[in-house]
Amino acid sequence: MSKPKSKSSPPELNPRTTKYEFLGPPGAFLISFGVPSLIYALYYGCSEESGGCPPPGLTLSSITSTLAALPTHASLLLSSSFWTATLPKVWSSIHDTNATLAYLAWYTFCVVAWAVLPGSQVSGTLIRDGTTKSYKINAFSTFLLALGLTTGVLFQQGPGGFTFLYEHWVGFVTASIGMSIVQAIGVYLWSFRDGALLAMGGNSGNTLYDWYIGRELNPSIWGFDIKTFNELRPGLILWVLVDISMICEQAVRRGGWAGVTDSMWLVALFQIGYVADGLFNEPAILTTMDITTDGFGFMLAVGDLAWVPFVYSLQARYLVFHPVELGPIATALIVAVNATGYWIFREANSSKNDFRNGKDTRGLAYLTTASGSKLITSGWWGRSRHPNYFGDLLMALAWSLPTGFDTPITYFYVTYFAVLLIHRQRRDDAHCEKKYGKDWETYKKMVPYRIIPYVY
Repeated sequence: MSKPKSKSSPPELNPRTTKYEFLGPPGAFLISFGVPSLIYALYYGCSEESGGCPPPGLTLSSITSTLAALPTHASLLLSSSFWTATLPKVWSSIHDTNATLAYLAWYTFCVVAWAVLPGSQVSGTLIRDGTTKSYKINAFSTFLLALGLTTGVLFQQGPGGFTFLYEHWVGFVTASIGMSIVQAIGVYLWSFRDGALLAMGGNSGNTLYDWYIGRELNPSIWGFDIKTFNELRPGLILWVLVDISMICEQAVRRGGWAGVTDSMWLVALFQIGYVADGLFNEPAILTTMDITTDGFGFMLAVGDLAWVPFVYSLQARYLVFHPVELGPIATALIVAVNATGYWIFREANSSKNDFRNGKDTRGLAYLTTASGSKLITSGWWGRSRHPNYFGDLLMALAWSLPTGFDTPITYFYVTYFAVLLIHRQRRDDAHCEKKYGKDWETYKKMVPYRIIPYVY
């Protein structure tokens, strides 16, 4: 368990944040509004209702005429009557009571599973207040239980018994975004209690920014750590259930399980395997930047609960209404891309975790810093400073390739992921430069490539 803290954290433990990220409050506002909007846009821009990806009729002349009409549209948007008439219609189109209740039941299931399923206690990294938190590790057990219950439904009712997620997609998106907003508000208000340890980057004093970036480092209630729970359970496991629902929907449309395309199986197996690997290796997240450095606010909440299950599954949803048959040669090539990415990702992460835990069986070379920390300079970590990101990118590409090349929208994930990982790499490098000083400059000369060896 965590070592007891004094009722009120000393002021030096919670210094005022003096440097903004994400362009500060304006960026926080734009991202907080833009991320949910983009989730909806990816659905409405690439769905059966719109006629595919992108919707038909999207031509240069139609775009030009739309732009020419913007002044008229702008004046309409300033009209209160427009909003009075429009908002109820918008809400009715994205809200689904059945989906909301189902999502709340799903989240409750994850919490109950965390509480009642057995699991080992693993200590996290040393926190700057001199304590370590203890985490219950049973995400993989929750995953297996969810799969078992889903299999029971499929055994009794066939594929038609699990198409609910596809049929109520937008409602589930709205419910998950609503949960993210409520949690972000709750943890922000909870962070003002005595004894709360704040995130170094979330104590700016600006309400919007701190709510977005996360004011408290590890918001917890009765031993329930909200941040680590959300990181691996509700969103990631729901991603798997979404993929299974997409398989079922395609099976119903194409005459049964035999009608499911090789592309759908490939996407689902890749993504389900990725999630299973992450859940099985749950303790590995305890050393990530999300857990050790970032606070928990709307940024992580909406990313974990809404973005992951409903954006990362875009390829599977696309294949429901745009089935693709790959054939054995294309399938083998795509499998090779994914396998290479997974090998790099798992080998890099395993060697790092073993090294940190004093179990280095690979004889890795390292640089010892003035603070006593050791930076690996051989193996995959000698080829680039973030080789696990390289593996992640290869797998992301493999998940998009089965959709073919009829639309660029199904490649949104790998494009977004590349931007995300580059941004994360830069944040991590800035943090390490501050932490290690001149030793970090020495390390960068020894390992010059950031993510992709010999390229970037």
